[in-house]
Amino acid sequence: MTDAARTKRVPRPTDRAGRATLCWAAAYTALGLAGALSGTPLFQLGPDPGPPALGWAVAALGALATATCAAVTRLGPRRPLGTALRALAGLTAIAAFSLLMDVITLMFGQGVDSWPAAANHALAAAGVLLLTATARAGRPPTDGTTTPPQPTAAPRPLQLTACAGTVAFLPYIAMKLNWALGGTFAGVTGAEMRATSERNGVSDLWLTLESWGLDATVLLAALGVFLLWGLVRPWGQVFPRWTTFLRGRRVPHALPLAPALIGAATLLPYGVLGLGYCALATADVVTMRRGDFPTPEDTLLVAWVGLSAFAVYGVALALAARSYWLRTRPVPGGSAPEAGSPTSGTTGGKPPVVPSS
Repeated sequence: MTDAARTKRVPRPTDRAGRATLCWAAAYTALGLAGALSGTPLFQLGPDPGPPALGWAVAALGALATATCAAVTRLGPRRPLGTALRALAGLTAIAAFSLLMDVITLMFGQGVDSWPAAANHALAAAGVLLLTATARAGRPPTDGTTTPPQPTAAPRPLQLTACAGTVAFLPYIAMKLNWALGGTFAGVTGAEMRATSERNGVSDLWLTLESWGLDATVLLAALGVFLLWGLVRPWGQVFPRWTTFLRGRRVPHALPLAPALIGAATLLPYGVLGLGYCALATADVVTMRRGDFPTPEDTLLVAWVGLSAFAVYGVALALAARSYWLRTRPVPGGSAPEAGSPTSGTTGGKPPVVPSS
């Protein structure tokens, strides 16, 4: 037996990622087949269930991912396979749309509209991460060690974008607080809005907050703004002084990025496409349904307020998340950059100095 034959094959970086993604692809294919064969909808089209036949699309997507991951595991990283994995990740991201809505309803003690659809959203979101990780695993490793970069703020244009995302929520917050405090907007009083919430089956926690003059979506908007600024300011990379027990520690990379990506993937298309529909309704090209409001014009007014906030914030969140990812990538090299440089991670062996804001 030759030395080459005795030598154990060194596992490729794509092996582990490829096998994990292969398991996910098999599970996703099974989910699609189960939905299609049983007639169970895996998608929600607004309040109504989507056609069960879309389960075949889920199964086909899972089957394509299975074949691609099997090829990656067997052949190793190839440029065409990496391109295919990224394309599959993009398609899977579409299937994960509205995962954020499922998370929000569960946070406030409500049941989701459809558990099969929620399972599809969650499994698809996991697939996006796994497919992307498998595509990136084929990149050649960097030589030497890496050092974490010095906490830095995003460029000024991105901070102005964060300002726009914050300001865009102000009309939405004012509208929601007005109803929560008993005021009237778009022909609907606060009492009527509360009755609508009860009729729609919102949780007791949601109703309790409204009785205190708070709206749950306003609290979520505040958390969203906090996340947005954490992505563009240095305190989003290293816990600042006011976090007491955590101060000075580096923020886990995925802690802000995971909710940011989920939020951007939901709010950006929802807001942009919704604004397009509002523009068509304003031009009388399509008809806006009245819903729970006195007139279609009232519904359109509320839609403009809400969807404008989602669209502008979604764009700002996507840009901020990309900036955060670029600014927090480890710096290759055996030694840390010079102190004070934008990419330096240490200063004379001491923890990085974190700006106060």
